[in-house]
Amino acid sequence: MSSPRGLILGVTGGIASGKSTVAKMLQDLGAPVIDFDLLAREVVEPGQPAWKEIVDYFGSHVLGKDGFVDRKSLSQIVFKDPEKRRVLESITHPRIADLYLSKVKALMQEHPDAIVQAVIPLLFETHLENLVDKILVVYIPRKMQLERLMKRDKIPRKQAENILNAQLPIEEKLKYADYVIHNEKGLEETLIQVKALWESLNRARERRE
Repeated sequence: MSSPRGLILGVTGGIASGKSTVAKMLQDLGAPVIDFDLLAREVVEPGQPAWKEIVDYFGSHVLGKDGFVDRKSLSQIVFKDPEKRRVLESITHPRIADLYLSKVKALMQEHPDAIVQAVIPLLFETHLENLVDKILVVYIPRKMQLERLMKRDKIPRKQAENILNAQLPIEEKLKYADYVIHNEKGLEETLIQVKALWESLNRARERRE
């Protein structure tokens, strides 16, 4: 997937596990970030082909007053209807993958030996393992995950549980990880792990050269 000298690290984990925090720490150490959440927003901007297909299929009521897709409204629709979810994924996923590949290519041309982070929240659920060289799982226990999600999104426990249940359990994700960051303690402890990971990634990259 990467250039002969570079390396692409897939960063994933459960919702509210602290993926963005870990990715920012790695970015500060020198690893550029490609965030799939941002790519997902970019491909459905007004005027984009995916935006038109979404409006044609779901109707204009999924748009906000500004003309942008109301992601919260759309997610509530597809969360309850597997067929509509499949349609949405068929519209967006190929375009997200294409945009990702173009960004990786541009980064690797400019920095051939870069360690690039691809932050992909649903990496396993969407079967995108082939887009990365190594996989990092940011881990916190499910109980803490639930509490953080309720606090962050200001949602009741039942809604948070439904969101967690729709994803692969975080303990299951650990089985497929090349690296794990335990993020249940303080930021200082997380940073110690991230710095050690950065050294490991550089060694892994050097072995590829």
